Amino acid sequence: MGVLLPGVSYLAAGRRRLGTAVTLLTLSLYGAAAYLALARRDDVVTWALNPTILLWMVVGLGVIALYWVAVLVSSYKMLRPLAAGPGARLAGSAVIGLVCFGMASSTALGAQTLMAQRQLVEKVFSGDQSKSQTRPKIKNTKDPWAQIPRLNILLLGADDGEGRDNTRTDSVMIASIDTRTGKTALISLSRNWMRMPFPEGTPLHKEYPTGYWDPNGPKDQPNHYLDAMYRFVPAEHRDLIGPSDNPGADVLKLSAGAAMGLKLHYYVQVNLAGFAQLVEALGGITVNINYKVPVGGNDDKKIPASRYLEPGPNRHLNGVDALWFARGRYQVQGADVARQARQRCTVKAIVERATPQNVLANYLDLAKAGENLVRTDIPQTILPAFVTLGQRMKNASITNIDLDKKHNYPSGLNPDYAAMRALVQQHLNATAKPSTPKPKPTTTTPHKPTTAKTPAPDLAEACAYHPEK
Repeated sequence: MGVLLPGVSYLAAGRRRLGTAVTLLTLSLYGAAAYLALARRDDVVTWALNPTILLWMVVGLGVIALYWVAVLVSSYKMLRPLAAGPGARLAGSAVIGLVCFGMASSTALGAQTLMAQRQLVEKVFSGDQSKSQTRPKIKNTKDPWAQIPRLNILLLGADDGEGRDNTRTDSVMIASIDTRTGKTALISLSRNWMRMPFPEGTPLHKEYPTGYWDPNGPKDQPNHYLDAMYRFVPAEHRDLIGPSDNPGADVLKLSAGAAMGLKLHYYVQVNLAGFAQLVEALGGITVNINYKVPVGGNDDKKIPASRYLEPGPNRHLNGVDALWFARGRYQVQGADVARQARQRCTVKAIVERATPQNVLANYLDLAKAGENLVRTDIPQTILPAFVTLGQRMKNASITNIDLDKKHNYPSGLNPDYAAMRALVQQHLNATAKPSTPKPKPTTTTPHKPTTAKTPAPDLAEACAYHPEK
């Protein structure tokens, strides 16, 4: 009883005043914990995302643990039978020692978790001194969604692994989130798009008024693809971007936003070379595989895949296989579009896997993985609002906005961004016209803009098991 309710042992030993005081203090601690858990959850979340408060939590946890151990040991000394033999005393001391060790171990694990959380918040999420040229200025940090009814986040998969010349963004997606309902639309951008526009009035638009490409260069310009902009634009025009902690991400926020007719508020960048570690920390993900997905392989160098992920429903993938499910393209028909579809399904699977129970059970591994793999310009001050929004997203639908490859970008040489903006605005039920201008015409014959007549498909259906015949 003294372990569960410190103070009752003092009462049993006849120390009524001390026992009453300690028991009341313990009951007060229990009551405060219950009140915070049931009535002040938002405040608890806010504290858990504040590095200073997290440090005080570690100190408080240590003080409570010392209090519990001191009461337990002193209670045993008061209550142990004086006439007991050496064996009984040794056994009693061993039991108390084991109980104290268990409490100390639990306290150490709790402190370790709090410190991991503190390090994650400080390292990944930008503070007030962060330099970003594109993120919004939030007036009400407690309710930022009153200012941003639709939140647009750029999701980048950057590959700086072996064999790569610096960083390229092989995966570029936009998550457009209704902050009231949590409904999310995913938009995939092809890595080989050229002539990516910049918002009118910006220095980069003045430099590239018809988009990012070289009008005097060859027809196909890989160094002007979307996946090369993260590296080359800051290297060539650092002075046009301004102070930034991640100039490549700022460039892509401006350009991808202009291409899709959206204001991109924040970015989240994941290092694909270590993506497997993040999935492993979650305990793997479950997806449906509708055709053989290659692991490795290179079409240009005629290097075959080392193996394949076999088709099947509800396939549980470890970190390495999840990475190749999202990236594999060797001899896959319509490789880029197929890979984009699988990447959207990977995002959906991660959202489903990240339940509160699973996150807490694997938190230390997740925090360690997040420190090394994730970059973002989301500020610490609005993290509690993101936690609330994340819960809404888990209970809402995730859809895919099809940009119509057949009509709007049959190749990456001259995509019809105006038509794609029209599709995006229609699917998001936007009432205002896109703020970005239509790119100036080029010598290439423009494609006929297309508009969608059906709502964006739900990813639950798009990611279902429909094996190829």
